[in-house]
Amino acid sequence: MENKLASDEIAVVFGASGFLGSHVADALSEAGYRVRLFDRSPSPYQRPDQEMIVGDLMDIEQVIEAAKGAAAVYNFAAIADIDEAHDKPLATATINVLGNMHVLEAARSVGARRFIFASSVYVYSESGSFYRASKQAAERFTETYHERYGLEYTILRYGSLYGRRSDLRNGIYRMLHEAVQKHTITYHGSGNAMREYIHVEDAARMSVQVLAPEFANRHLILTGQEKLRIRDVMTMISEIMPWSVQLHFEEANAVHHYEITPYAFQPRIGRKLVLNEHVDLGQGLLDCLREIHQHIHHANEDDDATPSTSDNKA
Repeated sequence: MENKLASDEIAVVFGASGFLGSHVADALSEAGYRVRLFDRSPSPYQRPDQEMIVGDLMDIEQVIEAAKGAAAVYNFAAIADIDEAHDKPLATATINVLGNMHVLEAARSVGARRFIFASSVYVYSESGSFYRASKQAAERFTETYHERYGLEYTILRYGSLYGRRSDLRNGIYRMLHEAVQKHTITYHGSGNAMREYIHVEDAARMSVQVLAPEFANRHLILTGQEKLRIRDVMTMISEIMPWSVQLHFEEANAVHHYEITPYAFQPRIGRKLVLNEHVDLGQGLLDCLREIHQHIHHANEDDDATPSTSDNKA
């Protein structure tokens, strides 16, 4: 069967209300796909040309119904915060492994031509705690669905993402938000940990490009173009700000985060996918700052508009 997806076909995105899922949904729409969103809450980023389904990933009948007619099925629904996963092993296994099984079964049931799974570079590591373990297990189930049923897949191992629509669970967002609100940036560790930051819009565009035939049944790494110490990113942010920003490094026992590299020996190799044009980190940080400033400004306006208790006296 011809594998290439036509741009007017349906693509369904599970976990579409979140940071990465919403950007991939937008990139699919811009590429001409008819996009269906699925999440437990309505997406604040839904476009007029996108269909929204509010449902429960744990209800397999809802998941199968949402996938009907789809040629491409993306799964971004997960507990994606490593610290949260570290403290919630049962919830992490339920959502990240069993939830992915539901989406896999839906893709198989409706005859989708490609299943795209959002994994992580942490699958290479001994760090990452239950988050890493859940992604490793979900990858193996995805591979085995191909072996057993012929369901073609692409596994995308994302690195450190940043950009608009993130929140305090995101490392870059936390640093920028603290720099704006408190004029400080605090990092729990030495700051020497290395990361390859990738702008979420770059990652989203590549997440659509992988629908091409040559990426079927492949494991792809989506990370930034250069390695940076977290300490250096903090310094960059402090230099961007129009005021002095104090940098603080606190001792931490974050053994579930990697320091220099996520890589430990694993049998399945992934190939790194890169864009010829990409968002420069400095420009990306400035764009994130604009969004944070807008949110803070709107929040302050709302506070000013709220009557005080004395204003409500009869």
